[in-house]
Formats: sequence, structure tokens, C-alpha cells
Amino acid sequence: MILVDSSVWINYFNGVINPKTDLLDKLLDEELIAIGDLIYTEVLQGFKKEKDFKRAQKLFDGILFFKMLGKDQSVSTIRNFRFLRSKGITIRKTIDMIIATFCMDNNLQLLHDDKDFNLISENLMLKIYK
Repeated sequence: MILVDSSVWINYFNGVINPKTDLLDKLLDEELIAIGDLIYTEVLQGFKKEKDFKRAQKLFDGILFFKMLGKDQSVSTIRNFRFLRSKGITIRKTIDMIIATFCMDNNLQLLHDDKDFNLISENLMLKIYK
């Protein structure tokens, strides 16, 4: 199963054509993909036009949806963040650390377009979908 990050969804909905959005377009027809509540929020809050918002919301209605954060997930995220920081690596956005940890803890691959996830993957067991 593949969790798709907001960095790919935002480009996808904005009509950006790149290898990640092309891959997402293909995966929508061929694979079981998922979204999390935090990603859902990040993507949908950015729409200016109601019709675009509703189109995206309808697409997301057909995708597996996860609640990503609770106390146990918070503790796991904190441990991963502190581990990376002890190695001199600081992840810029807490939400990225939450998403990465959720993927690791639930054995999900992540499709993304954000360099922080590459740093996480190089130092922890985050599986990146390519």
C-alpha cells in the first residue's frame, strides 16, 4: 500500500507534470493508495475555488483514509525526531516527521516530492515508493 504525501497531491491538482505526478496518475488506476488526515487537511485547505475543492474531495472519498496521530504515534514520532537530531539532522516540518513515522509504523510506502523524506529514509526505515 502506498501513502501519497501532500507534496505530490498539491502538484497533481495544480496540473504540474513531473515524474511524481505521472506516477500518481498511474497508481490511481493500478494500486491501493491511501491518504492520512493530516495530508487531507494540507491539500484541501489550499483550494481557492469551491468546484476544485469538491472535485478533490470526491477523489479522496474513494481512497483509503487513515487517522495518523494519537499518543502512541506521537511518542514514536518524537523518538524518531530525536534520533535524527542526535545525528545532526533536523527535519524542517513536524508534519513530515509524523507522516514518515506513520508510514514506518504501518509498513506503508511513501510517494513524496519533499527532500526531508529522503533524509529520513537514509537514516530510518522509511520506504520510499519510486
